Amino acid sequence: MPDVMIAPGLPAYLAVPEGEGPWPAVVVVFEATGPTADMREQADRFAANGYLAVLPDFYGGAPWLRCVRSAMRQMMARKGPIFDHIEGARTWLAGRDDCTGRVGLIGFCMGGGFALVAAARYGFQAASVNYGILPRGDLAEVLDGACPIVAAYGGLDRSLRGAAGRIERALDELGVPHDVKEYPGAGHSFLTGSRLPAPLGAVSKIVLGHGKGRENAADGWERIFAFFGEHVPD
Repeated sequence: MPDVMIAPGLPAYLAVPEGEGPWPAVVVVFEATGPTADMREQADRFAANGYLAVLPDFYGGAPWLRCVRSAMRQMMARKGPIFDHIEGARTWLAGRDDCTGRVGLIGFCMGGGFALVAAARYGFQAASVNYGILPRGDLAEVLDGACPIVAAYGGLDRSLRGAAGRIERALDELGVPHDVKEYPGAGHSFLTGSRLPAPLGAVSKIVLGHGKGRENAADGWERIFAFFGEHVPD
């Protein structure tokens, strides 16, 4: 699976399914720690399930600690170059000969916050929001016009208490197709094998329940692929 350049200064990891396309596609938006090996595995997961998957490096190869503060500011403000890059990745995929033109979006942690906002801003067919931080402002207003959304949160994540309920209420109000679930015994990042460096890892386990409840990952991924299978392919 090769590394590619979506645009000047925007490298990405591209995961291609076996066989012949065209395939539906997905943009993968990484956790705060950047395009790690774990995030590449998620792109590979989509390729194994028949999706052309791209994981853009919005940090441009720079260390994540140098970039995360700016990225978080953009996510909370709902504006900035990362949003432009997400749309650029979508149009890049849709324009490829091996893509059907239909593109989904998935984000984890910080990336889930970006995915939540981008779901209502760009032409994605579906979005998967996983323990994503909620943006500032009225959520129903932020999500007005959103594509169908599937979301997963952990009940042990103290930083996101009530987030799943808020998203579900907003999507109910707007009539947007959705599947939102909070897993009571799970914490942050339960869908993947992500790890945080010490001492952040220890703090994250206490505050966020980081990694707890990974036995729920199978159900979470089953819901994601069922939802994408309904909304993304032709």
